[in-house]
Amino acid sequence: MNGYSIPEVKSSKKVKPGEALLVASGDLRQSANRVCWPAQAWLEKALSKTFAAEGVELVRAHPYNSRLQHGFIYHQRMGMDVFENIDRDAPLVVAEAVWQYSHNVLAGL
Repeated sequence: MNGYSIPEVKSSKKVKPGEALLVASGDLRQSANRVCWPAQAWLEKALSKTFAAEGVELVRAHPYNSRLQHGFIYHQRMGMDVFENIDRDAPLVVAEAVWQYSHNVLAGL
């Protein structure tokens, strides 16, 4: 279980009206990502509630990885793959609770 209820994008499907995609960039160090995941999960849950109050459903553009115990984009290639598979016209939220490590998402953006 990923600890929050934000649905995940499974393919490059069009985002429905009233949806926005969420991405979270992490660290190259898996140990740091695991330690910081609870703070990120809390932020995403709070954001989901806040956006829902405005009529917008947040949808994760990349999954939580139960083996790694976090849902961060943790290297540049992964970030490029995430952005390659999402609707380019979708509203996008980059949410970071613990750091700003942009090189993992910069190439895809």
